[in-house]
Amino acid sequence: MPTRHVVTVDSDQDVVAVHHPAPSDEWLVWCHGLLSDKAGSYESRSERAVEEGYNAVRFDCRGCGESDGPFVASTLRSRIEDLRAVLDHFDARFEVGTYVLFGSSFGAKVALHAAVGDDRVRRVAGRAPVTFNRAFDDVRAVVDEAGTFQYDTGDAIDRRFFDALDDYPFEAVASELDVPVALFHGRDDETVPLDDSLAATGALDTDVTLRTFAGEGHVFSESAERRMRWGLFDWLAAD
Repeated sequence: MPTRHVVTVDSDQDVVAVHHPAPSDEWLVWCHGLLSDKAGSYESRSERAVEEGYNAVRFDCRGCGESDGPFVASTLRSRIEDLRAVLDHFDARFEVGTYVLFGSSFGAKVALHAAVGDDRVRRVAGRAPVTFNRAFDDVRAVVDEAGTFQYDTGDAIDRRFFDALDDYPFEAVASELDVPVALFHGRDDETVPLDDSLAATGALDTDVTLRTFAGEGHVFSESAERRMRWGLFDWLAAD
């Protein structure tokens, strides 16, 4: 039975996480994308993880879903802090040995940077992953000119987003991350180009698995999602 956890990140802001328990010491934590939250596909992904023997955790970053704070204040820095607070929370309660991190889109960038230097993380996977900061160049140009950029959802980002982003170049991950990485990317992705994952695969100084999906864009079809899940757990089983 899934349980809801309120995790304090700082003195006045909390994030909400959901734990799907499994009778094992294996843990998989999902990191949602920029405009997403822990609902939707993360619930079924967590259920699949439990079937595979993993305790699964899905959570809302601050500014998203049930968690505290405005979206405009949500940056890469704050999301890394949120993820690390979630890991600390479950580690303290369950004496977790190691974690696998999986991030979608911007959530993959969160997972990759959070994994650097954290001995609890044994593997990182990403779907349609943001790696290089250039993925936001078009949005940056609008913020530089207008001060803010508003997405179709009504959510907006401002200069704070890029001030934090610039502190986390992918080159730091490429040279310092020392755990295996798996990337799953649609060949027709117009939001985050496949070329970025190809470049990241070459730049990372660790074992990397890259699987591409013909005809798939930034949002995977149900068929591609199923194949990605099989690929993810096959990759994990090869540990």
